[in-house]
Amino acid sequence: MKKLSLIVSVYNEEASLAHFYDVTTEVLKNMDANGGEPYEAELVFVNDGSKDKSLEILSALADKDERVKVISFSRNFGHEAAMTAGIDYATGDFLICLDADLQNPPELIPKILAEYEGGADVVLMAREENKSAGFLKKVTSAMFYKLLNKLSEVEFERNVSDFFGISKRAADLVRDNYREKTRYLRGFIQQIGFKRSVISYKAPARYAGESKYSIGKLFGIAMHTFDCFSVTPLKAGLAASALSIVLTIASFIYYIVFWIRNDSGSGVALLCTLLTFLFSILFLLLGVVGQYLGNIMREVRNRPVYIVDSTINTEKDR
Repeated sequence: MKKLSLIVSVYNEEASLAHFYDVTTEVLKNMDANGGEPYEAELVFVNDGSKDKSLEILSALADKDERVKVISFSRNFGHEAAMTAGIDYATGDFLICLDADLQNPPELIPKILAEYEGGADVVLMAREENKSAGFLKKVTSAMFYKLLNKLSEVEFERNVSDFFGISKRAADLVRDNYREKTRYLRGFIQQIGFKRSVISYKAPARYAGESKYSIGKLFGIAMHTFDCFSVTPLKAGLAASALSIVLTIASFIYYIVFWIRNDSGSGVALLCTLLTFLFSILFLLLGVVGQYLGNIMREVRNRPVYIVDSTINTEKDR
């Protein structure tokens, strides 16, 4: 019998955990009742430093259901680290990552497994609609994917989420070879290749609570994504230098013309404008270089992606 691992990132989700467990186990029960492909299931919950009663609820679920495994972090390390830990601890032949807020509908698990049974090593879930996303988030998301595909060597599927499924061999590659400190899992699984499929779905509103992603955090994630998959911004200095040379020559000619006409004031104003513009470009490029240097520092320090405080129902409980 094949084994299915459901990996669930949890951060302050006390209001939705019990309902998520009920919905998910009902889906698994119906799969067996309908005579589908039999799977032995495990639910790997990663408590990402929750400050509410999420860990208590997870402990209670693990006590009554041995399929529930709990990995609890020493502090909040972020969603990417939580999914990474879930993949590290999962033992299934096929792994599905999803969130506990029910915006990643567990009802789609059979459909994802059907793609896996059809030969797909990577099953991506692309949002057709997100009822909780505002207009600004939708516009910026579209711009993000368009720019990312322009700058990256990898062609990324648009609107994919952290709701995805990967086979054991894909998971092994992620475990062994993708250990960067700056992480973007939905990008990593697309970069590894293998046969993949895309399923479109409509993301419902959150069952409870509020989104943990502010505009600032989303911007930070976008910057880290560019760092992970593109060095093109570092090459922008060459284009900026060429532009600077052209503008310098143009401004010199412009200034000479006004000097001949005894009108030096306009020339000075032009030079001030050009200097302001060129310094803006310079500081922007310094910021880009600083972003990459920061990532290099994180890699050189080689600090852990996450630190586990305790586990329940895993092979290495502590």
